[in-house]
Amino acid sequence: MQDDESQPDAGTAPAAAVRSQTDVVVGEIKAMIIRGDLQAGSRLPVEKELATALGVSRSSLREGVRALAVLGVLETRQGDGTYVTSLDASILLAPLGFLVDLQSPDESENLASVRRVLETEAAARAALRISDEDVRDAEGVLSSIDSFVDDPGSAGRDEIMDADIAFHRIIARASGNRALEALIEAFANRTIRTRTWRAITEQGVVPRTHREHHDILRAVRSGDPDRARLAMAVHLVEVEDFIVTHETVTPEAATPEA
Repeated sequence: MQDDESQPDAGTAPAAAVRSQTDVVVGEIKAMIIRGDLQAGSRLPVEKELATALGVSRSSLREGVRALAVLGVLETRQGDGTYVTSLDASILLAPLGFLVDLQSPDESENLASVRRVLETEAAARAALRISDEDVRDAEGVLSSIDSFVDDPGSAGRDEIMDADIAFHRIIARASGNRALEALIEAFANRTIRTRTWRAITEQGVVPRTHREHHDILRAVRSGDPDRARLAMAVHLVEVEDFIVTHETVTPEAATPEA
């Protein structure tokens, strides 16, 4: 009797057959999680038993496990087996950032529009939920770059961009929606270089952006979702306008020289 490692799909069968078996693994493990047979933190059965239960070869099982690991559903611990992750939204949505990064420069305006939709909703939700700690964190981030705002120069450029990113993350976190927070992270990353290039090339944009961040924080602190949504929208529309008028700027060209 042949060992399952020597079955046709272990490397000799057509690629379609291998993909089919891998799809079976992905689909069945997903179904096991949905049914509750496997839960967050659960350890998968040993490889031989699971392959038999799913009716696939061990090589196909490994391929399926690797695919689910890339998606953040499973994690393999050396010498300890394979486990279901926490299934947290920030983990499961992380691959979306990779997809967003692969979009062509022609899609930059569309991606920025999606980011605006997400972040304006996050600001509105944050207006109803933001904690005193979140407010202090946001205030601390903004005050940390006060000395660079009027004269950013190359020395303060990294600090300004770090503060920009940190501020938007705090607002997203304060929304209380982990899925929304993860989506914002994926789309916001795509505009970081464009925002850096805008800060370098557009006169007065740094102090204006700083004021807008303070406006957003005041609106969020007011507890009025509509005001918070509007303040965030005004802020992000300016980034979209810059993208439209600088269509030839690629992510590589937008990277400042060291």
